[in-house]
Amino acid sequence: MGKLTGTIVEAQAVTTADGAAMVGPELRRLRLLAGLTQEQIATRMDVQQAAISKIEKGGEIYLSTVRRYVEALGASLRLNAHFPTDAPLSLRLCEIFDVEQGHDDQLVLPLLGDEPFKPQRDVVLSIKPVYSEKILAGHKTVELRRRFPASAPNGALAYIYSTSPVKAMVGTALIRDVLKLPVEQIWTEFESTAFIERTHFDKYFEGLDHGFALVFDDVKSFSRPLPLSELREKFGFEPPQSFLYAKRDLRKALKDEPAIVSH
Repeated sequence: MGKLTGTIVEAQAVTTADGAAMVGPELRRLRLLAGLTQEQIATRMDVQQAAISKIEKGGEIYLSTVRRYVEALGASLRLNAHFPTDAPLSLRLCEIFDVEQGHDDQLVLPLLGDEPFKPQRDVVLSIKPVYSEKILAGHKTVELRRRFPASAPNGALAYIYSTSPVKAMVGTALIRDVLKLPVEQIWTEFESTAFIERTHFDKYFEGLDHGFALVFDDVKSFSRPLPLSELREKFGFEPPQSFLYAKRDLRKALKDEPAIVSH
């Protein structure tokens, strides 16, 4: 089905004619990324190739057509409704459902697409002590990952879990940027700020053409590291191999107790 199989493509409303005209070219870009031809897309949509050519040249296009095109790529289309958290409908929904507030003071509800909705943007990163210590000391400002959501918004909060032998949540950092780059470019640009030896770098990214660089800002240490035993008992927390989305009760507990954060 192509390189986009299983991918979620989020639809966003456009307010200008120029924005609408870009839908077709953007679909074409996704098709090329998936390594598919117009003829293959036409066959999957059961239309003529000329219809695909017309779609990709821009102009008005129905949402149902966008959805069929995206599904022909092997992906699925998501359409979300964004409400200000103080809107009457949002307040009513919060009373009825156990929903969480998204970023930018918005409540986001999925209208189209079956993928589970993850409104919060805080993540827990498992990091070896040799690196987490350098992050908290302000020396290591870039964390490398084989995979990470490239759509993570600027300002997302990362909780730093220091792995064995420390086994504790030790601090937080704002993710200022998430960069997906060719592996060799990551080494060229972040060798001095990622604090990793070349041999370890090559072994970590072995088999990959691209990787992710997380640029940190506003790093804060917990004055009292939270041990894994306590995290398990209070929050049912299990450390991730790479990263996971922080659960609401854990985020609330950490944010409601500023005394544990050392500025």
